[in-house]
Amino acid sequence: MVSAIFHSPSSNLPLADTATEKFAAQAAPPASSITGTTAPRSAWKQRASTAAGQVLPPCLGVLLMVGLWSVISSTTEQAIPTPQDTFKQAVDIFSDPFYRNGPNDQGVGWNVLASLQRVALGFGLAALVGIPLGFVIGRFAFLSRMFNPLIGLLRPVSPLAWLPIGLLVFKGADPAAIWTIFICSIWPMVINTAVGVQRVPQDYMNVARVLNLSEWKIATTILFPAVLPYLLTGVRLAVGTAWLVIVAAEMLTGGVGIGFWVWDEWNNLNVANIIIAIFVIGIVGLMLEWTLIKLASAFTYEEVKS
Repeated sequence: MVSAIFHSPSSNLPLADTATEKFAAQAAPPASSITGTTAPRSAWKQRASTAAGQVLPPCLGVLLMVGLWSVISSTTEQAIPTPQDTFKQAVDIFSDPFYRNGPNDQGVGWNVLASLQRVALGFGLAALVGIPLGFVIGRFAFLSRMFNPLIGLLRPVSPLAWLPIGLLVFKGADPAAIWTIFICSIWPMVINTAVGVQRVPQDYMNVARVLNLSEWKIATTILFPAVLPYLLTGVRLAVGTAWLVIVAAEMLTGGVGIGFWVWDEWNNLNVANIIIAIFVIGIVGLMLEWTLIKLASAFTYEEVKS
């Protein structure tokens, strides 16, 4: 009788415990509502943490550079402008970057475009010569053994050492600067293209022999797709080197160009414009590098592991 009063007939649990469970089930919110409220918060926190990790370090680096610049400009005895003065000068310069007051007095925009034009011409000629040369050097062992000593001898030579040869042969500052760009840009493309050809799997070449493909078919259907990532890496290195060299070449040859603009501002003792030119050179080089990295990543593939 007692057991009938204190125990449920449908289960072996006490009635008091069953009532407690029912009350807890009614009072507790659904599990889905808890998950639905916490999941967006955790996702938002994760996105905020990722954004902070990407934005905060570069901002700290820029602040560190500006801080050191301010300290140096305030403590040095030389006339190094402060970041505030340089920023005001930059606003004035970029308010009209394409003015013309004569052949040697032009805006920074015209100087950058003139330097990019020389880089494009020298680099384009180097690509026309260097990429096919890299293909044949990598394809044929005899040519590889023939050209390797020449490349090893000439590649370490400073590009500016070729500038007097260009002035002697071409009798002009512009062709000499383009020649200097050509000679410094050709080596990365030749070497990277040749290495890419040599690393093509031998199975591909065996299939080409079985199918009796011509050299042109081998180059266009087998070698070029496989070598393209190496080729684009060589192109990226060549463009970076060319942009470095053109500034020094223009300092020596004169005319219109960002390198000549730096040297002309030094002759005028305008240090603020020199600092602005340094930032312009860095930003343009960064944009060229970023563009070519994106182009290379579009043609880079990874083997899928089974």
